[in-house]
Amino acid sequence: MKNIIQIAGVIDKEEAQMLMNTGVHYLGFPLRLPVNKEDTTEEEAAEIIKMISHPHRAVLITYLDNAKEIIEFCDKLNVKIIQLHGKISREELEKTKLLRPDIKIFKSLVVAENNFSELQKMIETLSPFVDAFITDTFDPETGAEGATGKTHDWNISKRLVELSIKPVIIAGGLNPANVKKAIIEIRPAGVDVHTGVEDSNSRKDPELVKRFVEEANAGFNINMV
Repeated sequence: MKNIIQIAGVIDKEEAQMLMNTGVHYLGFPLRLPVNKEDTTEEEAAEIIKMISHPHRAVLITYLDNAKEIIEFCDKLNVKIIQLHGKISREELEKTKLLRPDIKIFKSLVVAENNFSELQKMIETLSPFVDAFITDTFDPETGAEGATGKTHDWNISKRLVELSIKPVIIAGGLNPANVKKAIIEIRPAGVDVHTGVEDSNSRKDPELVKRFVEEANAGFNINMV
């Protein structure tokens, strides 16, 4: 896994098609969230996911922490990649992997103030049972662990990338203006954006998406030299 561009918060089929046409690899669907508002219903998401074709992939983004529920939800939406936010035990992750090795698991590493040692321990403990990690930003004002539109200390993300034996995708306040710099400095396996390419109506702006993809690819190309 390398040079991945993921955009989360897909609203409808039109938006999904635009993202695929623009070169986005992974399309994220945040559902069953404790804080942020969901962009679609589960039924609407399932219909959108039906039209996502190779090489593009749908990613279920959720806070579930039980292996049985995780597997059932993936099967309901017909997705094979799940991005888990919030707390989940090593045991439930291991159970998920044992029962369904075909489901790829991305585990969030939510950067908050003074929690680097906790994130380091998560990498050491959970790496055998995940396929990738994804950083994000904790917002103490709302309690949100993603889709905050806020950046965090990139030095922390860089250290996490260096520590992890599994690929690390970076998220948290990325946008067309800073994604290239983030990639060059952190050298991640991929990047993720949600609110950073949206217009005032919370829809993905085609021009912002185009610029984000172009800038991300430019950053990845520089890192390959």
